[in-house]
Amino acid sequence: MKTRIALIYGGRSGEHEISIRSAESIVKALDPARYEVIHYKIGKEGKWSPKPILPEPGAQPHIDVVFPILHGTFGEDGTMQGLLELADLPYVGAGVLASALSMDKEMMKRVCLERGLPMVEFVTLTRDDLNVDGIAERFPFPMFVKPANLGSSVGISKAHDLDELRAAVKLAAEFDSKIVVERGITGREFECSVMGNEKPVAATPCEIFPSREFYDYEDKYLLDKAKIELPANLSAGQTAEMQRLAVGCYEAVQCAGMARVDFLREEATGKLFVNEINTIPGFTSISMFPKMWEYAGVPFSELVDQLIALALERHATKKATRFTR
Repeated sequence: MKTRIALIYGGRSGEHEISIRSAESIVKALDPARYEVIHYKIGKEGKWSPKPILPEPGAQPHIDVVFPILHGTFGEDGTMQGLLELADLPYVGAGVLASALSMDKEMMKRVCLERGLPMVEFVTLTRDDLNVDGIAERFPFPMFVKPANLGSSVGISKAHDLDELRAAVKLAAEFDSKIVVERGITGREFECSVMGNEKPVAATPCEIFPSREFYDYEDKYLLDKAKIELPANLSAGQTAEMQRLAVGCYEAVQCAGMARVDFLREEATGKLFVNEINTIPGFTSISMFPKMWEYAGVPFSELVDQLIALALERHATKKATRFTR
């Protein structure tokens, strides 16, 4: 009997098209002899096609497991995960807490700092107070300015002086009510894929060489000019340390299923910093999450199989929990 996979994609975020491309890649990877795919496409205005999943147990007897491949807001931030928890459906990827924590750049940094993980120094602003004068005295230029809750580098700017900092903060405030300002790191950018539930493991890291000043949305998805080096040119010790920190970040936010952890290595000091964690990484033909696992010996189709198995395993474990007296 085939496993019935509900694939949820599209969504209301600025990464709608990327989600569709990820979904197409996943469908191609699923063995039609083993899986039946049920498509749930969410439009840019939030309308489901053909119909929404209902938030009650037993309402979707035709679904065995859900694969949400919604990047960014309303998909990667815990909202979709909350719906699937209410529906009592197994689903691929992180739960509500890990999704929400990882999406919020400030809270992710605070949780990781509490675990002793190396994070770039930062300041948080809110939309009703965008005064940056004190920040300019605290950090040297350049600085990075980011909306706290968006993915794929949407709304992110690199500020080289006070005027650019003010403009960057105003731009970020259009996308979120909370803004994170970070000390700029000059150095190298890396990514490392992680997979698992109770015992997560990290793949071989890769290095990103942006074609622009930093690895922004256009560079990731539109220009196709960024260079990737897989495996990253690191010593065995440096690779092991990056894998250790990737798993450490994954565990700190209590992630499950999958994630991609991004790093910065400062040129002047050689220090490695955890930059962010993405709980629903891209699955397009150019996405690095599956490419890193492929290099580690897990081809795309097997990777999808493993993620589905992890979802079913986690749901079965959850069934042992009592919710009433």
